Amino acid sequence: MKKVSILSSSLKCVTFCLCAAGLLLMANTRSALAADPIGLVKTSSGAVNIERGSQKLPAPAGTKLYQSDQVVTDKDGAVGMTFIDNSRLSLGADTVLALDKFRFNTTTHEGEFVSSVKKGTLAAVSGKIAKQTPEAMQVRTHSGILGVRGTKFLVSVKD
Repeated sequence: MKKVSILSSSLKCVTFCLCAAGLLLMANTRSALAADPIGLVKTSSGAVNIERGSQKLPAPAGTKLYQSDQVVTDKDGAVGMTFIDNSRLSLGADTVLALDKFRFNTTTHEGEFVSSVKKGTLAAVSGKIAKQTPEAMQVRTHSGILGVRGTKFLVSVKD
């Protein structure tokens, strides 16, 4: 009788461990989906970097962009980016742009795109997010917030 009881306890322990491992795998999968790229560097010249957390990464053409990235151009840098909603942003020299919030539903085209220009110049052509819901795209500066209503705009922020 004791052997059956020990076997039953061992089986319960193995079942618990498998369930716990499954939950961890699901949590990691959900995190990976949240970390999907939101865009891509299409053109890059001069010194262009992505600040991602504590990392500072070079940003040649083909570099993937993620929510919370900060794109930084040096005095000789310029970069063109395309996002998954087909928005296109270009940064001039000596610019800092934070990609604060981005979400996009590829079926309904609903979403939100919030960025912050800390200094420098930004030229933009809005994509499907702004076409679906005009107030869903915003560009923030230290002195105000631009709610995108049209398709093309330019922002210049002085130090």
